[in-house]
Amino acid sequence: MSKNTIKTYVLLAALGAFFIIIGGKLFAGPGLFFGLVLGLAMVGGSYWFSDKIAVKAARAVPVTEAEAPGLYRIVRELTMRANMPMPKLYVTPALQPNAFATGRSPDHAAVACTQGILQMLSEDELKGVLAHELSHVGNRDILIGSVAAAIAMAITFSARIAMWGAIFGGGGRDRNRNPIGDLALIILAPMAAMFLQMALSRSREFEADRSGALLLGTGEPLARALAKIEEGAKRIPMDVNPAQAQAYIVNPLTGREMNFKKLFMTHPPTAERIERLRNIHGHGGF
Repeated sequence: MSKNTIKTYVLLAALGAFFIIIGGKLFAGPGLFFGLVLGLAMVGGSYWFSDKIAVKAARAVPVTEAEAPGLYRIVRELTMRANMPMPKLYVTPALQPNAFATGRSPDHAAVACTQGILQMLSEDELKGVLAHELSHVGNRDILIGSVAAAIAMAITFSARIAMWGAIFGGGGRDRNRNPIGDLALIILAPMAAMFLQMALSRSREFEADRSGALLLGTGEPLARALAKIEEGAKRIPMDVNPAQAQAYIVNPLTGREMNFKKLFMTHPPTAERIERLRNIHGHGGF
């Protein structure tokens, strides 16, 4: 079991434990239950229809083998090597070099490449990117991300219902409770859940890098590709909903100026990913 997989389990466990703690302290009646059911339904729908949602958001169109023979050849070779079914292949009109994979399982997967990445990368580099994306599918990262989103949403709902309960509840039933402590928990709980969720996302990116490199037998093509994609993302803007940005191999909003940027990163620093990929053989992986 890799360090990234262990980290994933630890972060998921931390999210679950955190929800148990905040639920025990802030549970505020039936409003929480109904809100939570609605939130979980939204997360479940996002998971079940993840491929359709992501493809539509990216304005991606399906491509046939006749239209993109090189793309099909690479993906077919990688899926045969990984013993995975062939995913649906899409191309988006964006000129920024980037790519993403989605789908609730290997049998319901889609891989999309931008026009920019198909034009910018060499075949070996594109193979590294696609090995990374197929690893996301094989590692069930859509499922893991959906579970994390559901727990984080439950925490946020708990805190929100508790906030309204504190405002309109007239002091509540337990007069011995510390209102300052409850207020701090209400404010900090959603932030902590968000940071745990983002840490989980970064962990899954490292794991997809590692799995993709092992599938190819080398991390060098993906390392070179990441450097080019990072540079392209800085130069060429792409109109992406921030909620969808974490799906891409490199954050497509990299070129935008954001306050507290490092705190809210859904991807690990590209330079660190490149360094790990180039050391994967010499140091036994990562």
